[in-house]
Amino acid sequence: MTPNVADILIEALPYIRRFYGMTIVIKYGGHAMVDEQLKADFARDITLLKFIGLNPVVVHGGGPQINSVLDRMGIHPKFVRGMRLTDEQTMDVVEMVLGGKVNKAIVAGINQHGGKAVGLSGKDGGLISAKKLHIKYQEEADKPPEIIDPGLVGQVTHINPDIINTLTKQDFIPIVAPVGVGDAGETFNINADHVAGKIAVALKAGRLIYLTDVDGVLDTSGLAISSINAEKINNMIQDKTVSEGMIPKLECALDALKNGVEKVHIINGCKRHSVLLELFTHKGIGTEVTLAPLGRA
Repeated sequence: MTPNVADILIEALPYIRRFYGMTIVIKYGGHAMVDEQLKADFARDITLLKFIGLNPVVVHGGGPQINSVLDRMGIHPKFVRGMRLTDEQTMDVVEMVLGGKVNKAIVAGINQHGGKAVGLSGKDGGLISAKKLHIKYQEEADKPPEIIDPGLVGQVTHINPDIINTLTKQDFIPIVAPVGVGDAGETFNINADHVAGKIAVALKAGRLIYLTDVDGVLDTSGLAISSINAEKINNMIQDKTVSEGMIPKLECALDALKNGVEKVHIINGCKRHSVLLELFTHKGIGTEVTLAPLGRA
């Protein structure tokens, strides 16, 4: 073992001790779900987290995979404010791809590396209850906003964490597809960032990690901000420092923090072993979001 590797392990030790037994919810998406090397790294990293005493729960997206299947079927996807407009035919594809192909590929990858992963959708064990989402959309500032019906797109109304808690206690790693169920039994496609935040709250998770394709929350120079709190987030949204795509993530992060999650991390999943580097090094590699005063601890 080289001194460099030994130094890395020593640096990680206090964090491993601090996080032992902690539930950590990870939203898995973006390029990290497409690149073969990154997929293998992610599977190993999640397995390692479990082996050293943490309780990882993965919530995944699957937009590119859904688009690929829709394209082969001749269905052109439509989006409003990043939300996929979802009719019944599209919903069938979404559920098939998320709950089937994507979910089981993640499960298989983790199990291949020695973990015990189990795939879930929001339908399993009454995990995710949802209601129809309506989108307020204002294309021009001088015109009143319009309410858009996105079809079978939902928002979380309740999380029942019993099935996740049961699996975690038996040393399984839950892998969750963001599909929910309405009061009438209808199936809803739900934004994975939103689901991850709500699950983190329901599980009383210590950490919520969002994997993205950028280095975190960026300042006006395009550099990642190491730590950010609620006040600074609100200021950055007001002065338009953060882009539209980052705003929903930050809103989900603030909601999770206000409802009991200790810290949220927004990191670049395109970097190898990004979850480990963020959790187990002093500086981390992304943005740590907290309600407390700024500064990593």
